[in-house]
Amino acid sequence: MSIKFAILALLAETPRHGYEIKNEFDRRTNHTWSLNIGQVYTTLDRLERDRLCFRGDETPDGRVIATITPAGREAVRQWFATPIAPRTPPRNELAIKIALAATSKDIDVAALIQDQRRATTHQLQEYRQARDGVAGDDLAGQLLIDGMVFAAEAELRWLDHCAAKVAEKVGAD
Repeated sequence: MSIKFAILALLAETPRHGYEIKNEFDRRTNHTWSLNIGQVYTTLDRLERDRLCFRGDETPDGRVIATITPAGREAVRQWFATPIAPRTPPRNELAIKIALAATSKDIDVAALIQDQRRATTHQLQEYRQARDGVAGDDLAGQLLIDGMVFAAEAELRWLDHCAAKVAEKVGAD
């Protein structure tokens, strides 16, 4: 995800300083994405360079307030209006790990898949517990947790598919 557009979306609501941006991003994403404050300020520098925001007024404690420009409003409007294209091919460390294990003579790929399946099942249980703890009026938190639950469920289905393919291959050899 481009932090650029997340910051612009927050600035479109109201001018903010860096720590307000970070805190609001963390709150709205239910702390599922770790946003580094250095990343916020680096991105603000780029947004200012690209004339999508400007920094001006300071708070009494010396923090500089960023304000979105009309060009920034248009950029964030276009971002919201444009579907996100799936990454092709997706960068998936687990898929690469299993592919390399499947082509290695020294790795028990079936055991690796089962270990990963246990880890993913545990993570899925944690996501489901987290979902139970999200307030009923926290739509953003619910949607983010649901996305993680669905992704973990899909990963389990894929791992089952991989295990079946490995068992099929071993049976054929």
